Amino acid sequence: MASADDRPIILIAPRLEQPKPCLQMPERLAPEETGATVFLEAILAAGGLPLIMTLTEDEDVIARYIEMADGIAIPGGHDVDPALWGVEEPYDERLLCHERDAFELKLIKAALAAHKPLFATCRGMQILNVALGGTLCMDVPSLPVPKGKVHWRHLPILHDPAHPIAVEDGSLLSCVLDWQGEVQVNSSHHCCVDKLGKGVRLTGVATDGVPEAIEVEGQPFCLGVQWHPEYTWRMLETDFKLWRAFVDAARG
Repeated sequence: MASADDRPIILIAPRLEQPKPCLQMPERLAPEETGATVFLEAILAAGGLPLIMTLTEDEDVIARYIEMADGIAIPGGHDVDPALWGVEEPYDERLLCHERDAFELKLIKAALAAHKPLFATCRGMQILNVALGGTLCMDVPSLPVPKGKVHWRHLPILHDPAHPIAVEDGSLLSCVLDWQGEVQVNSSHHCCVDKLGKGVRLTGVATDGVPEAIEVEGQPFCLGVQWHPEYTWRMLETDFKLWRAFVDAARG
């Protein structure tokens, strides 16, 4: 087990949840900025010290966060607003979180400018691509599939492998996983990366053609994955390798 002094500080962008009134608490409570326990546990197990940030658009506060961080993790959650890349058609507001969009766009740009290690999962991968000028597909089933294939089930299968992905040889992802060819991952999403942003490289694709992993060129460690390795790091060695590599990069 890593000593306290040896644990790099991993700052985590928070999820924003609105508790609903119920019998026990009929009053409307304030929104909660939270982090999934499995996400925190994965960072701890990999040797990091996880700390949840607070949502803010204050650039001075974000700069201070970046200064104190050894690494930054951006988890899944709400959909990213399609208006951010120019889509004018209305989108279901219940699926969005404008506060997270505004915060994470500034956070990602600041983290990349400071060359801090960054690991992004699911929504995190998607907004990483958007922050660099890319776009998203908001409906995975609408994507074409390779000849002779059908779409895997991409909606919630969190605790077990859902499908294989093909990993690009020579990529950061293949080096981290020490793996060539295909690797099993879980899945829980209905959006995915579409047009790649500036400097973004696609390095993992599900065997039905859905983008599953991206990297940002010129960064010491910047990796986004579409799946949720926080749920499967105990059972899949490849997923735990992701967390260890990220924390090791932050320590370095």
